[in-house]
This record gives sequence, C-alpha cells and structure tokens, in this order.
Amino acid sequence: MISTGLRLRVADRGLTMSDVPGAVRLVAGRYHLLSPLDEDGTGVVWLARDEVLGRQVAVREVRPPVPLGPGDVRDLYEHLENAARAAGRVSHRNVVAVHDVATEDGRPWIVMELVRGLSLSDVLDAEGPLPSRRAAHIGAEVLAALRAAHAAGVLHLDVQ
Repeated sequence: MISTGLRLRVADRGLTMSDVPGAVRLVAGRYHLLSPLDEDGTGVVWLARDEVLGRQVAVREVRPPVPLGPGDVRDLYEHLENAARAAGRVSHRNVVAVHDVATEDGRPWIVMELVRGLSLSDVLDAEGPLPSRRAAHIGAEVLAALRAAHAAGVLHLDVQ
C-alpha cells in the first residue's frame, strides 16, 4: 500500500459510523466493518466482510491528522485516493491488491486484499538479525514488487 508517511495524532472530528459502539458499520452499502486491525496517523484499517462477494477484506478508513485545515484535508483525501488507484493498477504476488475506493462520510475508504501474517518488523523483533541468504531473498521479493509497480507506471516514493 502506498503511504503518505504522515505520523501525526488523529483528530477528534466528531462521531462517525466507525466510532459508534454497537452500530452496524456498513461502508458503501457492502463492506461490513468487523474489527480494527491497525491504526496510524492517517486512519484505521478494519477487518471487514464484502457482503456482495462474500469475502473478508481490509478497509482503510481515512481520518485527517491534526492539525489540518479544510483545504489540506481535501488535498490529503485526493492524494490518498490517487495513491490507492495507482496501487490498484499493480498486479503482483508481493503487492497488496486494492479492490475499491469508496466514499462514505465525505472521506475515502480504501478496500484492499486481506493479508494475514507477520510484518518484517515482527520477524526481526522475534528472531533478531536475519541470515544473509534470507535477507537477500526478502530484498529480492521487495525489488520484484517495485519492478511490477514501475512496469504499471507507479512510482513508489515511500517503501516501508
């Protein structure tokens, strides 16, 4: 997924559908939010069920960081929507597939393939330094993903 690199505190902008305890949380009439998976400076990633296709997906709820004015929020939303559309053009086993970009509550919601497993950070925390052969293999897989992005006309400026 393409990231803005922002790591700011999320603003309390009033209650939204994802903030109301016990509320049925349905995005774009089809993505039923089940539970939060992760949170960062630009929003929350939810485990969700696509009620149309009957599969689990990850849905990024975009929330503007503090302090951004209305123009900056619009720019952020536009940037994230464009980044999601660009990522959606990339088809590769090492790239999370973007299935949809929906708008709900005036904000973009990015629907992605649900990927289960450990992050590289989790692996390093658990195992410490990796053997050089394994590290080289991981690097080659990242490079393959970046090549696929480049072939699709996507320039990734924030590899994490």
